[in-house]
Amino acid sequence: MREFSSPPVTVAATGGLADPVYDAAERTPGMVQLSRLAPARSPQDGWPGSAWLGVTALQFRDEVLALAKGLLTRGVRYGDRVALMSCTRYEWTLFDYALWSIGAIPVPVYPTSAAEQVRWILAETRAVACVVENEDHAMTVGAVCDALPELTGIWQLDRDCVAALVEDGRGVPDTLVHRQRLGVTPDSIATVIYTSGTTGHPKGCLLTHGNLAAEADALLIGWDEVFQDSGGVPPATLMFLPLAHVYGRIVQIAALRGGIRVGHHGTLSTDTLLPALASFRPTFLHAVPYVFEKIHQRAREAAEEAGRGELFAQAREVAIQWAAAREQRAFGRGPGPSAALRLRHSAYDRLVYQRLRAVLGGRVRNVISGGSALGRELGLFFAGAGMTVYEGYGLTETSAAITANPPRRPKFGTVGPPVPGATVAIAEDGEVWVRGATVFTGYLNHPRCTEEALHEGWLATGDLGSLDEDGYLTITGRKKELIVTSSGKNLAPAALEERVRAHPLVSQCLIVGDNRPYVAALIALDPLALAHWLKSRGREQLDSRAVLTDEDLLAEIQRAVAVANTAVSRAESIRAFRLLPGEFSTDQGLLTPSLKLRRQAIIRHYADDIDELYRP
Repeated sequence: MREFSSPPVTVAATGGLADPVYDAAERTPGMVQLSRLAPARSPQDGWPGSAWLGVTALQFRDEVLALAKGLLTRGVRYGDRVALMSCTRYEWTLFDYALWSIGAIPVPVYPTSAAEQVRWILAETRAVACVVENEDHAMTVGAVCDALPELTGIWQLDRDCVAALVEDGRGVPDTLVHRQRLGVTPDSIATVIYTSGTTGHPKGCLLTHGNLAAEADALLIGWDEVFQDSGGVPPATLMFLPLAHVYGRIVQIAALRGGIRVGHHGTLSTDTLLPALASFRPTFLHAVPYVFEKIHQRAREAAEEAGRGELFAQAREVAIQWAAAREQRAFGRGPGPSAALRLRHSAYDRLVYQRLRAVLGGRVRNVISGGSALGRELGLFFAGAGMTVYEGYGLTETSAAITANPPRRPKFGTVGPPVPGATVAIAEDGEVWVRGATVFTGYLNHPRCTEEALHEGWLATGDLGSLDEDGYLTITGRKKELIVTSSGKNLAPAALEERVRAHPLVSQCLIVGDNRPYVAALIALDPLALAHWLKSRGREQLDSRAVLTDEDLLAEIQRAVAVANTAVSRAESIRAFRLLPGEFSTDQGLLTPSLKLRRQAIIRHYADDIDELYRP
């Protein structure tokens, strides 16, 4: 195998993830560690996050300790698993560190999860309690409680469960928590994060305190100048990635280990995210490509509505050229931007780029992107507009990023070299293999899957890629059938396809959505079933083209899609579909001899139809 390694990092020999919270309270008690939203006092106050209240290291430690004592009084013990089902918010971070303080194991659950998904996760992890955000979540968990005999508590955030737990723990001595915390080692399991498999139920990745600490420290060491490039103000980031995802989780851990101020925002919707960014004014961000796509789209639409569409198009082209020239210079392959290009770039900075930066609060200079692939041109555009995007690549199994573009030397369109302490190799079949201290210990209750994934310290990722002469990784495909949308949501398509095919009219279904904003489907109908359906309604037979636009038929298939969607979360649901004029066949090269779908061949064959599914 061809491989490339980054310099090693020192891996913690003792302690757990909660320790830095207690250390910071002793060392720098007055440091503002987090910021909380101040609720609007009246409608005239505007957006609820117009004010942020600082939480010092000492205050946060005290809140974590008080909640940990409350958890002990409710029967949570060392090694117990507690599920967290909520949007990204301050209380999630509080629960994470309180649970880690007593050696318990948080289990994240997406707040959009269907009841069956919740039941599977809580049953397999044998969770003793579940923290939910609101009444809807409580009802989802409650609907499956009969199948969860070990679940003894459902604690609801919007009913102030934190205050109730803190009150319960008032009589517990601090020393009881500290005894539990001192028992945590780097080899202790810190969390179980579920990631979709290619078939069947999702699998829980067992990540240790050492895995997550190694990942956070690698980012803090390798990208310290990115985080500290803050224009003279203390570094701060607004965390809006889902904390149910390993990427959002590692942002939280790295910030608290690195003394970076953190705020929380619950959604990726630009309608609320952009006002939050303008108010919080972060100095750097962690994001997914979906955010950049939406910001770029909104900026272009706003320019066109204002009659400045041509100006924006020209500014976009100049930004791309300017960033590409700087990229070439960084690798000794060119002189950098010409004088004429620098002049044009400076002019557009005043006219366009400053306004774009203002959308993110005006202070953001660097962004780390992950979750799915970011287009090269989009990365160049943002870099040219004054916000360098450092794209990375990783899996839940690698505790988030295993590669990332380094400071001052990004190669747009690649996912960079290995992070400090990691090694990346390309197997003979093109599969990406990785190893390092961040690689997980295995899948919960799935020893055979663990054996298939781990090979003497190496993790076979299931992704295809290549390494260039500088050790930068480019992901070229996927051995697995896992779909990753541009918002970073993972989806194993087989189960959803099967549900759509359960409708009598449907012969074949192919789910698409890789690096797209949402999930969609190509659907082929069974000709005999269609003939029967039409006859039963006293209708004439339709030719293959008329099938595509028949309103009654489209409504019938929409109902089939809606039924299939009830088994998955909204982020995993089919948002659009397209009927095809005929079935996939072996003659077209779209089916294997055993009649399995040749996914990539189908995607190539129907590329225009797929593009139509994503046109506004």
